[in-house]
Amino acid sequence: MKVSVLDLVPVRQGQSYREAIGSMIRLAQDLDGLGYERLWIAEHHNAPSLASSATQLLISEALAHTERIRVGSGGVMLPNHSPYIVAEQYGTLETLYPGRVDLGLGRAPGTDQQTAMALRRHQIGRETQFPQELLELRGYFEGTNPVSAYPAKGLNVPMIVLGSSTDSAHLAANLGLPYSFASHFAPAMLEEAVEIYRREFKPSKYAEKPYVIIGVNASLADSDAEAEKLFTSQIRMFLGIVTNKPQPLQAPADSMESLWRQHAEERATASPHFGPVAFDPTLLIGRERAVVEQMASVSLVGNSQSVGRQIRELKQRVEFDELMAVSYIFDERAEKRSFELLGRVVLDAG
Repeated sequence: MKVSVLDLVPVRQGQSYREAIGSMIRLAQDLDGLGYERLWIAEHHNAPSLASSATQLLISEALAHTERIRVGSGGVMLPNHSPYIVAEQYGTLETLYPGRVDLGLGRAPGTDQQTAMALRRHQIGRETQFPQELLELRGYFEGTNPVSAYPAKGLNVPMIVLGSSTDSAHLAANLGLPYSFASHFAPAMLEEAVEIYRREFKPSKYAEKPYVIIGVNASLADSDAEAEKLFTSQIRMFLGIVTNKPQPLQAPADSMESLWRQHAEERATASPHFGPVAFDPTLLIGRERAVVEQMASVSLVGNSQSVGRQIRELKQRVEFDELMAVSYIFDERAEKRSFELLGRVVLDAG
């Protein structure tokens, strides 16, 4: 079993965007030294707490500062881009760093609808064209399209289909491509999607057998209590998404329960009132917590022994070949330690 990392390039509280990108480069170097398989960078737009909008530029920086690790997109949101331009960009990366570039591809815009309009102008709705655009993109590397893309033509840049639903599972299986499921934030269809993918997979020249990567949130430390404390920074990030109040990556709370108590207090003072009857925020807070906990349900949190057990339990639920870890740990030294421990646990797990 392999282990890799997905980085959204979070901006920590007090950091500039330049400093956040510097943190990404240091993380890439750490992972390179720790023997991780790959580092992927996710495309997001109009997200003030993330610095991952120009994905291919960050991939180039990570490749330039590392020696061995594969670096790629997790992913390129293909409806936002011309397949021709994507082929040129990733063909150039593969030319500069042969054998080290991945091309993960997704159908979502990676942003809200208003921003999607700014990205695509008059091409809203291109998500439905994802299968055709993926085939077009592949044609540029194979040299089978009427127009050629240089230097992509003839290069082998591995493509991986990303998804969070069964639609992507059917597509990846039909095309004979590896499949990466976004269970680190959308785990609801994980088991069903992987089962469909494995059942329907058609061997191809790109993959002889199914290959499944699953996203997991990860927070490891020398004790369970410390790992859970570090994980509160990630829960705060999820809470910002759910409440539409994004903020930079925050220092951890004392504990998970103290985080939720603080959130309840903030909600109680900020909640609206309807006529003469005060609005009771209890139900709203409960729903927000339920959504966040569901988003984070595929997580590895604890010391090495605890996480080893969690991985074994996860493997009983779903058959996967590679873990793609996502971590929002505020302290960079603690983040590196977490990945050191995770790498050892996965190695021991086989």
